[in-house]
Amino acid sequence: MRIQTGRLDLIAATLEHVQTELTAPDRLGSLLGAVVPEAWPAGEYDTAAMEFFRDRLEQGGPEVVGWYGWYAVRREEAGSPATLVGSGGYLGSPSPEGEVEIGYSLLPASRGHGYATEITEALVARALADPRVRRVIAHTQQDNQASIRVLERCGFSRAGEGEEPGSLRFTLTG
Repeated sequence: MRIQTGRLDLIAATLEHVQTELTAPDRLGSLLGAVVPEAWPAGEYDTAAMEFFRDRLEQGGPEVVGWYGWYAVRREEAGSPATLVGSGGYLGSPSPEGEVEIGYSLLPASRGHGYATEITEALVARALADPRVRRVIAHTQQDNQASIRVLERCGFSRAGEGEEPGSLRFTLTG
C-alpha cells in the first residue's frame, strides 16, 4: 500500500517491515527500496513505537495495515537515491466516534524541507476518504513551533491542552 505525494512515497508498514526494523534494521532499506540513513529511526518513532505498531499489526492482521505506521521515502532525484526521510501514521483504525489520530516524525537532516506537511496532508486525505472518519486529531508539545505550524498549515485548529503535560491537541473535521 502506497501513497504518492509531490516528492514522497509513503509506504504502509507491514508486520514484516516492523519486525525487520526491530530484529535486522540493516535489511529495512531492501524492503523499502531506499537508503536508510544511519540516524534512523526518526524522533519519536523509537523502539517503543515500533513495538506498539508490531503488536497492533500482529493482533489486527492484514486488515489494519495502513492504520498504523507509514514510511516516508523521498523518491530518487538528480543522482540522489531514494532515501527514507521520516515516518508518519495513525494510532489505529477510526474510533466508533469517527476519530483517528495522526503523528509524524522526520530525521533531523530532513527537517525544514516541507516533508512533514506532505506527510500530514497525505495522511489526512487518506483518513477523510474513509466514510468512518469524521475528525482527525494530533498532539504536539507546546514548544514545538515547527510542528504547530505544520498542523495549522494543514488546516488543523487548536483544541486545547493535550493528554500529556505540556502538549496541545489539534483537530481537523472532515
